[in-house]
Amino acid sequence: MAMADQPAGKSFRLSMLLYDTRYRSITIQVIMLALFAYGVYWLLGNMYSNLDDLGKKPDFSFLSTPAGYDINQRLIEYTSQSTNGRAWLVGLLNTLLVAFLGCILATIIGVSVGVMRLSKNWIVARLMTVYIEIFRNIPVLIIIVFAMSIFIKFFPQPKAFRGDDATASMYLWDSVALTNRGWYIPKPIFENGSMIVVVTFLLSILGIFIFGKWAKKRQEATGDILPTFWIKLAIFFLPAVVVYFIMGQPIGLEQPELKGFNFKGGIHMRNSLISLWLALSLYTAAFIAEAVRAGIMAIDKGQTEAAAALGLRPKRVMNLVVLPQALRVIIPPLISQYLNLTKNSSLAIAVGYMDLTGTLGGITLNQTGRALESILLLMITYLAISLSISMVMNVYNNSVKLKER
Repeated sequence: MAMADQPAGKSFRLSMLLYDTRYRSITIQVIMLALFAYGVYWLLGNMYSNLDDLGKKPDFSFLSTPAGYDINQRLIEYTSQSTNGRAWLVGLLNTLLVAFLGCILATIIGVSVGVMRLSKNWIVARLMTVYIEIFRNIPVLIIIVFAMSIFIKFFPQPKAFRGDDATASMYLWDSVALTNRGWYIPKPIFENGSMIVVVTFLLSILGIFIFGKWAKKRQEATGDILPTFWIKLAIFFLPAVVVYFIMGQPIGLEQPELKGFNFKGGIHMRNSLISLWLALSLYTAAFIAEAVRAGIMAIDKGQTEAAAALGLRPKRVMNLVVLPQALRVIIPPLISQYLNLTKNSSLAIAVGYMDLTGTLGGITLNQTGRALESILLLMITYLAISLSISMVMNVYNNSVKLKER
C-alpha cells in the first residue's frame, strides 16, 4: 500500500509506526487512548458487578418518583409531590441563577476595584488593597455565613410585634422592602402582546453590539469618534418603550404589600440567596481585581504616554488603549474565577439555599439511598455547566486576542 506523502518508490511498512517519527506520536496516542478506554470499561464493569452482588444495580427510576420535600426558593412551579427529576431541575436553575448574578456583580466590582487600586489617589489605592487582602484571605464559607447573619440580625422584621423593633420600610416609591426574611421586589406580569415587547428588547441588545462594532470600524477608518454611550443607551430603551406603549402597556408590575405580619405579592428573594450571591461576588471580585491590575500593569507605560502625548484624556486612554490590550491578559484568569464562583455555589447548603448540591446531592440522595446515581448526575451536571462557561468565555477570548497581520 502506497502512502500519498511517501517518496516515490517507497512503500509503507508497519515498522514505521514505531520507528518513523512521522507516525510514532500518532501510534503512542492511539495506544494510550485504547488503554484508557479499556481501563474505564474495566472499572465500570467491576463497579456494576459489585453493585449487582450487593443487590444495588444502578437505577435512575428514582427521578420519576415524588420528591416529598419542599424547596423555598424556586424559579419554576414545584410542590412536594413533584418528581425528584423536577427537584433536580429546580436545583439546577437555582445554581445557574446565583452563578449568573454572581459573575455579573463580581465582574463589575472586580474591574472597578482593580482599576482603582492603580489610582494615583493614595487613600483610594490603599482602601482597595485592604478590600482585596481581606476577602482573598478569608474562607468563602465564613463570608457566606457572616453575610447571612447580618441580614437576619440587622434588617427589620416585616411587621414588628409588641415590644420589638420597627416595621420594615418600603423603598423606591414603595416598591421594594428589605426585611430580615429577605428582599421583596416587584414581579413583572406579562399579558397579551408582552412577547412582542420582549423580542423588541432582545433585538435592541443585539443592535447595540452591531452598532458598537460598526462604530469601532468607522473610527478606525476615519478617526471620528461617535457618542456611542448615548446612542447605545437610546437603542437600549427607545425601541422597547415605543413598542410597549403601542401594544397597550402589556407588561405590568405586581408590587409587594404588607398583609398581616409579612409581605405578599412580588418576588421574594430570600436571605439565603442574597447572602450567597453577595458573598460569592465580593470574594471572587477580589481575585478578579488582581487579574485586572496585572493585565493593566502588563501594558507598557510607553503606550499610555504616547496616548497622552496625542491629547487623549485619562479616561479615553484607559478605555481605548489600555483595557483592550489588557483583556488578553485578563480573560484567561477571569474564566477560572467564573468557574470557581459557580463551583463555590455548592456551599449554599450552609445557609439553606437549595441548589444542585442541596436537592440532588442532598435530600434526594438521602431519601432514595441512590448515592452513586445522585453523585454521578451531580458531577455530570457541574461538568456540563463548567464546560459551557469555558466554551463561551474562550470564544470571547479568541475575539480579543492579538491578531497578527
